[in-house]
Amino acid sequence: MNKIPVGILGATGIVGQRYIKLLSNHPWFEVTELAASEKSAGKKYEEVMKNRWKLEGEIPHKVKNLVLKECKPNLECKIVFSALDASVAGPIEEEFAKEGYVVISNARNHRMDEDVPLLIPEVNPESLQLIEIQKRRRGFKGFIVTHPNCSTTHLCLVLKPLHEKFKIRKVIVTTMQAISGAGYPGIASLDIVDNIIPYIPLEEDKIENETLKILGKMEGGRINYANIAVSATCNRVFVSDGHMESVSVELENKPSIDEFIGCLDEFDPLKNYHLPSHVKPIIILREEDRPQPRLDRNLANGMASIVGKIRRCKVLDYKFLVLGNNTIRGGAGGAILIAELLKYMNII
Repeated sequence: MNKIPVGILGATGIVGQRYIKLLSNHPWFEVTELAASEKSAGKKYEEVMKNRWKLEGEIPHKVKNLVLKECKPNLECKIVFSALDASVAGPIEEEFAKEGYVVISNARNHRMDEDVPLLIPEVNPESLQLIEIQKRRRGFKGFIVTHPNCSTTHLCLVLKPLHEKFKIRKVIVTTMQAISGAGYPGIASLDIVDNIIPYIPLEEDKIENETLKILGKMEGGRINYANIAVSATCNRVFVSDGHMESVSVELENKPSIDEFIGCLDEFDPLKNYHLPSHVKPIIILREEDRPQPRLDRNLANGMASIVGKIRRCKVLDYKFLVLGNNTIRGGAGGAILIAELLKYMNII
């Protein structure tokens, strides 16, 4: 099969690096274009990334000699993965979509736009109906699809089967988020070592609002947000990778604990799609002291939500822990799975 050429916007940043790493041997996609800031344009990727490559292993051989270009819609590819910072992402992504590119974005800029899918492939593929509405309304030749916030991604993967089967009324979630989520250079060591920072800009709003859009229903060409009360408290902790979330839920239909666990364990709506990045999306750990970021964040190639310590809650109905790899499934890996779904559905 001829691989589909793809580009990466913001290729020098930590999210861009993760895209390059994950796509290095992808069976469907091949990185042919890299774009970054004007000051990096015209230089070979390897040259620019000297002392800046922060991931395990070396820069994949196939991209070392690619020449960086500016983030302008003249790239020779069909799909662009946007790893751009939110301070610049919005208008750049729109320009690419206007010129016919498929834009899959990790930035927050367009997530809550009413005509832009905020997509988790296992959770709300029906939101892809918004693509034609978006193209018609905005005059785009291409389109934009967004990937949720990293904490939202792992929370919604777990909430989806529960909401579908038992109908969620309330969610209280407290996050313990890894320092890699702050990007590079991120948080100064003197601030985070021996410390917990109980503030991550905009994070609580993202979780509370994005969750309702993702778990909503497509009706009449628009998304009706889910009628769930969501309360989030977010903290940055001294862990390199892996966001932990302590979650309590109130359900309209009251399951037994075996029914509750079974609902999560059976959830795998993409199992027959044969997508290269597909894994069983929820892994349940039975040990009393799991999940733990250092031990469990890379289970299932970092693409699953790891659930443990499931028990009854004396305030709501059930409480449990969710662990997710924030840079893989919560970042570049989740966006690549979106691209695979788009190809499977013949949208690209």
